[in-house]
Parts: sequence; structure tokens; C-alpha cells
Amino acid sequence: MNWSMVLDYIPDAIQIFILYLVIYAILKGARGSRFGQVLMGTGILFALLVAFTQVFHFDVLSVIVRWLLLYLALSSVVIFQDEIRRVLAAMGSLLFQDRAREHAALHGRVTPEDVAEIVFTLASRRLGALLAFERGISLRGFEASGVSLDAIISPELFISIFTPPLPLHDGGVIIRYGRVAAAHCPFPVSSQSDLSASGMRHRAAVGMSEQTDALVIVVSEETGRVSVAHNGRLIRYPGSDEDSRTAVLRWIRKAMPQQKTTSEAFADWVKRRREKAAKMFRRKKENGK
Repeated sequence: MNWSMVLDYIPDAIQIFILYLVIYAILKGARGSRFGQVLMGTGILFALLVAFTQVFHFDVLSVIVRWLLLYLALSSVVIFQDEIRRVLAAMGSLLFQDRAREHAALHGRVTPEDVAEIVFTLASRRLGALLAFERGISLRGFEASGVSLDAIISPELFISIFTPPLPLHDGGVIIRYGRVAAAHCPFPVSSQSDLSASGMRHRAAVGMSEQTDALVIVVSEETGRVSVAHNGRLIRYPGSDEDSRTAVLRWIRKAMPQQKTTSEAFADWVKRRREKAAKMFRRKKENGK
């Protein structure tokens, strides 16, 4: 084997691996958003055009395709600046999530089922509510304009927050790792034309989901219906029937994954190692007999 040739290919392999990681991170961060759909469609179209021009040796079309790709890249930065900012923020916030999970584990947790029950309790009382679940992108910038709480989620707390004319009922609540981080927080309002007939809470929910990857739940004060905003889309559910409850619970489970903290994961690893060692010891003991 010619080791000099192998060493020559190592930098190329490293560059391909880095490029793969970058593309994978971008596609994963943009998944489900309009920017991700446009990015995927543009990539497929560009690959087909390049293959077509290379197979038939259309040099003029090949130059046009390259300039078209450059134009699309520059225009996408302007058109999808909110989505691009959200993707970059999600990639950068991965380094700071574990400490928050540790804090939530030490100071109380609630299950997605508990949160869903609270949401439909608010809906049955016609209490308008706005809840944003922090995920990859930090919502501390919106939290700074509200009232910091750092409280355990409970039905009594949410009823007291969203009952008018109490001072915290306006604005939204930010939920971080199973706790109420802040209330009375102003959310950005969406300018989508199809939301012109919707209330301010619904437009704020969509606006928050446009600028961040947060999952936002809205309870209508007029109808008592529950809606979910995600990636700039608003999904309305007809009422408090079983299908609506199941769908909303599925969204909340997505926003509140029951992930284990570092200490819990390490404890589980130690437990598995002990069980494996005990099995090996018993097996050796039985074979010795």
C-alpha cells in the first residue's frame, strides 16, 4: 500500500466530512420551515439543471445556471432573513441547553399531559391565553420585557395569570424546560395577510413562531378554541373533543421532550454496566459449576 497516496487523500476526506456536517446541520435546522422547503427545492432543481447541462454539454446554459444560483443565494438572504436567523440561532444554542435541563430537573417538572390538561381547563373557562415553549432558540430577549417568575407550572398559576383584569393577563407566558420562566411578555406580531381577521393573540403567536422555533399555543377568549402556531403556521382545532386534545398533546410532547439530564443519563449508564457485570458474573459462575 502506498501510504503517501493515502495521506494525500486525508485532507480531501476531512473537507468532505466537514461539508457534510455543515449541510446536515443547515437542513436539520431548517426542516419544516419555508426556508427549508425552498432550500430543498432549489437544491434539487439546481442538481437536475447541472446534470442536464453537463450531459448534453450546453456551455451557455451552464453559465446561466451558475449566475441563477448566485442570484437565488443572494435573494434568499433577503427574503428569508428571519428563517435564516432562526436556523443560525438554533445551531448556536445547542451548547447551552444541558445546564438549563439540570436546573429544571432540580426544581420540579411537569409532564406534557399536565400542561395539556391546563390548556383545556383555560379553554373551558374562556380565558384567553398565550403560551410559548422555548426549544432550540432562546426566548430570553422576549422574557426581559416581561415579568420573571421561574415558577412551577400549575393550573392555579395559569388561571391567576390569564384572568382579567389581573396585571399579568396581557402578553404571553414563556415556558422553559417545564417551568414558567416569565409572564406578561410582548410577542412579535405577524404581518401575514391571511391573519387580518384573527385576534392579536393569534397574530402574536404566529409572529413568535416566525422569528423563533418556539411552539406557541393560543386559547381564544371569544370561542375557547385552542390553536397551535409553529414555523409561521397557525393550526386551529375545533373544540375540546378527544381528537383536538390528542393533537394538542402531541404538539406539547414535541415541545417538551422528556429528555434526561447529564446526571440521569450517567446514572442509567452506571446501572446498565452493573447489570451487565452481574449477568456476566452469574454466567461464569454457572459455567464453573
